[in-house]
Amino acid sequence: MTSPSLHRAMRPTTVLTAALAIGLLTMSACATAPAAPGSMTADMSTSPPSPDPRVGLRAGHLDAGQASWNMRLVSNTPPSADFVGVTNSDLAFSGNYVYQGSYNGYQVWDITNPQRPTLKDAYLCPASQSDVSVYRNLLFVSGEGLSGRLDCGTQGVQDSVSADRLRGIRIFDVADVENPRYVGNVQTCRGSHTHTMATDPRDSNNVYIYVSGSSRVRSPSELPGCSGLSPDEDPNSALFRIEVIRVPLAAPERAAIVSSPRIFDELAAPPRRGQPAAAQNQPGAAAAARQRTGPTQCHDITTYPEVGLAGGACGGYGLLLDISDVANPRRIDAAADSNMSFWHSATFSNDGDKVLFTDEWGGGRAPRCRVTDNYEWGANALFTIENRRMVFKSYYKMPAAQTEWENCVAHNGSLIPIPGREVMVQAWYQGGISIFDWTDVSNPKEIAFFDRGPLEDGVLTSAGSWSVYWYNGNIVSSEIARGLDIFALTPSAFISQNEIDAANTVRFDFMNAQEQRKFIWPASFPLARAYLDQLERNNGLDASRIAAARAELSRAERASGMQRGSALAQLATRLTTDAAAARDATKVRKLATAVAELSAAN
Repeated sequence: MTSPSLHRAMRPTTVLTAALAIGLLTMSACATAPAAPGSMTADMSTSPPSPDPRVGLRAGHLDAGQASWNMRLVSNTPPSADFVGVTNSDLAFSGNYVYQGSYNGYQVWDITNPQRPTLKDAYLCPASQSDVSVYRNLLFVSGEGLSGRLDCGTQGVQDSVSADRLRGIRIFDVADVENPRYVGNVQTCRGSHTHTMATDPRDSNNVYIYVSGSSRVRSPSELPGCSGLSPDEDPNSALFRIEVIRVPLAAPERAAIVSSPRIFDELAAPPRRGQPAAAQNQPGAAAAARQRTGPTQCHDITTYPEVGLAGGACGGYGLLLDISDVANPRRIDAAADSNMSFWHSATFSNDGDKVLFTDEWGGGRAPRCRVTDNYEWGANALFTIENRRMVFKSYYKMPAAQTEWENCVAHNGSLIPIPGREVMVQAWYQGGISIFDWTDVSNPKEIAFFDRGPLEDGVLTSAGSWSVYWYNGNIVSSEIARGLDIFALTPSAFISQNEIDAANTVRFDFMNAQEQRKFIWPASFPLARAYLDQLERNNGLDASRIAAARAELSRAERASGMQRGSALAQLATRLTTDAAAARDATKVRKLATAVAELSAAN
């Protein structure tokens, strides 16, 4: 999201009625469960609802109107007492716990029962934005604003230069989640607006933190070595760089900055937002460009260590980084776009050959989904990665018109592990949540959504989904003003129950969305059936062969031991033969491989 100074320019979520605050305090220990599993009838239409039920929803805090399609709200849990009326930020996951950042610190929720999450800890330690990530027993929390304190005090910092100020990364030991230990911090010159954890496959003793700081450079009297001069005036300038922190797992208190890569070197000024590329070539445009420079910082970085790449969303540019040397990321490509105002975050396809960048036009505080707003404004930009270069393909934007009272713009999301497809769930602040398929990167398509009405009518307030991520079968959202939401997919014409069941076989011990992890599906009958459903949906294999394969799978499932393994092996062989004449040979081969692996597992 945008900087704290910009948040103060609008009416914040702390402006709640006394009645609401009392109500939230009363409800903070219990979640609401709007619908029991199986209580909704699947919508098998391939057309979205018309008219769109997201348009014209009633405003409200906990009683706002709601609309959903092909997904359901499992529970909403209001914040705990010290977090009522304070902006909720990002999420991280470990075991059955959800760590939810907040401008007041962080909360930990146990989602063993997603219908009724329980609060395990509410750690009061104010700072903006308190973005979180977790690795084993360690929790990392960002701090950027001027009021965060080293001692986690709530009184803020009044002096312009102070030894009490925290701007950087806090480190907690959360081995005992209900009794965390604050073990250290790493101070940086611009603070940490966001941060990204990166593991090095060759280094099991350390983890790395990429720090993105977007605030002003602090005084060298407060943190020695900080310089706000341009790099040509001071080669040690804190501008035009990121920081990389190494954290020794055995001694996290010794965490320290190990490099400050200048990944912005020689980037020209990006095209001005909303201005056609041709206008950049008008008389005087070149001279104006020479007076401007590229970005001085990233807003967010997504690392994908298993493919050796990272996506840097860096204000006026989207960067592709080589992170084969994790401590020293290196820019290998950059993209700018006159329709993109503020490149905010990135998501790779599972195989790493596509990347999506979000555009947080207006810093998350503006309405960019009105009927009068261009489709490309505040949207996603989708690219293929070809020979380690990004090739633009299309835009995607949540398609329902929102009011002028709703901050609505592209924000944080993640892939859902539907096998053989690229399906993403994404937050759009008060535009709600959109699930879309971008397997065909040139033609992304919405396939599910959830939305609430505005927090308030007549006043532009900050609310809605800050981030929403899939984790171990749940879709979890940090609602800026309303707490923690948990959702479930429902079967539809776009996602079958078998695809949902196959997705739910992918399990992680921890997850930070900004460090992407590769989905690997274990051998299972739902996986094979998911591929068959996809082949039926796209007419990729003759209907008679699909029916025969389904019947053989069912017979094999009823069998056991060697009989089951033999039946599956024979089916895998027949499917391999079928692939030669299939319209979607690639998918049939994936199906054959899935059946063969299932045979070997039996």
